[in-house]
Amino acid sequence: MTSATAPRRTCLVTGGAGFIGTAVSTALADSFERVVAVDNLHPQIHPDARRPADLDPRVELVVGDVVEPTVWDGLLSDVHPDVVIHLAAETGTGQSLSESTRHASVNVVGTTQMLDAFTRHDARPQRIVLSSSRAVYGEGAWRGADGAVFYPEQRTRQTLEDGAWDVPDASPVAMESRVVQPAPVSVYGATKLAQEQILGVWARSFGVEAVVLRLQNVYGPGQSLFNPYTGIMSLFCRMAAAGRSIPLYEDGEVRRDFVLIDDVARAIHLGATTATAPTSPIDIGSGEFQTIATAADLIAKRYGAPAPHVTSQFREGDVRHAWADVTAAQDVLGWTPQYDLRAGVERLADWINAQALPPLD
Repeated sequence: MTSATAPRRTCLVTGGAGFIGTAVSTALADSFERVVAVDNLHPQIHPDARRPADLDPRVELVVGDVVEPTVWDGLLSDVHPDVVIHLAAETGTGQSLSESTRHASVNVVGTTQMLDAFTRHDARPQRIVLSSSRAVYGEGAWRGADGAVFYPEQRTRQTLEDGAWDVPDASPVAMESRVVQPAPVSVYGATKLAQEQILGVWARSFGVEAVVLRLQNVYGPGQSLFNPYTGIMSLFCRMAAAGRSIPLYEDGEVRRDFVLIDDVARAIHLGATTATAPTSPIDIGSGEFQTIATAADLIAKRYGAPAPHVTSQFREGDVRHAWADVTAAQDVLGWTPQYDLRAGVERLADWINAQALPPLD
């Protein structure tokens, strides 16, 4: 287990007004003398383009897009970060298939613009923490009946239309960076892996610490309720609250690792402040998987809604199963998840119920 360092002077957070940035803002403001967030307040996340009410008031917010060199030039003329937390990214597995340029621009070019600006202004930080994704693993590793580990091919549209959901005679393996190799099957996943690789090459060249956290399915209070491409747990809650039966894609047995935002915020904070930077990507999840059916059933019962129903629909680019082995997070960061799914759903449902929301379509 590692220990935290003394507070560093300045922390810069890209995408700092988003879901994760807002959640970790208070802990960062407590740990750093100055915290600056840069965010473009994209309408898909911020429909009113206002500073989030839950963003710690001590955090300075700069409205700007990370893909614009002029934004970086203006920012670094005043801010000299010791630590950078790079959260700015376009998310959404399905959306990335139809908006590949947008995802590549923000996730890849936004990262290179940031790094070029640090070099241009001779403002190299001591550490950069990247929020990566379990999407870099794609379908991940599977173990055959003979015990051998292999990597299945990407599921095709024909495979999905035929309802051939699982890999025959094989079982999926938990995702852990020291064991499972990246093999993305979505544009989003490919851009996140590119982020990791670009940051790693640059950081090693300039002696900067690069901390990569591969997050599983993050959910909880503060998540956008207007973004149709993320937040399946929020959508399930809203459906159940409206008295609807939650539709389950494929056969409902898709495995996911739902990790509460509170736990993720602690992991991000540790990544920024721990004395010794991890040298390998760290997987952040709840420590167990849930099927989509299990999660939906828990939410339906929470609201007294009708039982979920299987639709056999599917979404291209989705993987069949994904969950994390969090052993490295425990050993290297001293981090363990504190919330199980039931406690997390209660936190999310209570928060959603307190929001003034229009009815679902």
